[in-house]
Amino acid sequence: MTQLVTVFGATGAQGGSLARAALADPDRRFRVRAVTRRPDSPAARQLARSGAEVFRADLDDAASVQRAMQGAGAAFCVTNFWEHRCPEKEFAQARTMAQAASSAGVRHAIWSTLEDTRDFFPADGQRMPAPQGRYNVPHFDGKGEANRCFIDSGVPTTLLYTSFYWDNLIHFGMQPQRGASGTLEFVLPMGDARLPGIAADDIGPCAFGIFARGAELVGKSIGIAGEHLTGMQMAEQLALALGEPVDHVAPTPQQYAALGFAGADDLANMFQFKMDFERAFGAARNPACARELHPGLQTFARWLGRNKARLPIARSAS
Repeated sequence: MTQLVTVFGATGAQGGSLARAALADPDRRFRVRAVTRRPDSPAARQLARSGAEVFRADLDDAASVQRAMQGAGAAFCVTNFWEHRCPEKEFAQARTMAQAASSAGVRHAIWSTLEDTRDFFPADGQRMPAPQGRYNVPHFDGKGEANRCFIDSGVPTTLLYTSFYWDNLIHFGMQPQRGASGTLEFVLPMGDARLPGIAADDIGPCAFGIFARGAELVGKSIGIAGEHLTGMQMAEQLALALGEPVDHVAPTPQQYAALGFAGADDLANMFQFKMDFERAFGAARNPACARELHPGLQTFARWLGRNKARLPIARSAS
């Protein structure tokens, strides 16, 4: 019997790529319930045309989340911190999904998470500033703290640790920018440390691979990345793809935070954490593991080949 998988965030990066992977499965092992707040959006309508059951629910509405879980054998649970920038709200949303999964008898949940950096060092402002008072990296720490919601609920869960989206170069303002000389500059405040990264479109197929293996991966923590690259290596790949020089600029995390855009302090601390704990953070994200789950896993160069035209880069004045 085909199993029903409830996919939260089905019109977003992670949930959307999982929904598409499940719908494209030639063996049709899962029926997809695509959960969204906006069932009339173009993305939701496309999923419906592809065979998904589009289901309206809101993570802040526990009753709707419980309805979305009913009858599901599997559930993909994800939150969007950047929508509200509130770790407490993110924790509450995760708890709502975990409780609903438990009540519905879900047999396998994936919780898309990140490290709680306070397991590595206290949020006391000594190593780095403590945004919002009790966090080091708010968009990491809230997710990591919420792991216990799934563990304590008793829901059979796989913890999926994701990596830096290369798509941030398209959607998050992290693309190369033209410096005063007109040369493109790629800013990554990590010195010569390696950054685990992944194409957002590859996260869903990796999650699908976890669901396909079923009980074997329940209770496991799985980290995924496409490649681990330094800022210099990323700049070199960008230069090859774009056909012009790209310099790597590596400010300190403190200098990066001083740029002052919304979320700069959070991101600066994130980059410092990844730099300071490069070995442990990278070891938790083995590209070979991700490729085993998803043989089509992209490298950064391959991703650039497909997406370079989408990078919002200003033309040279010359």
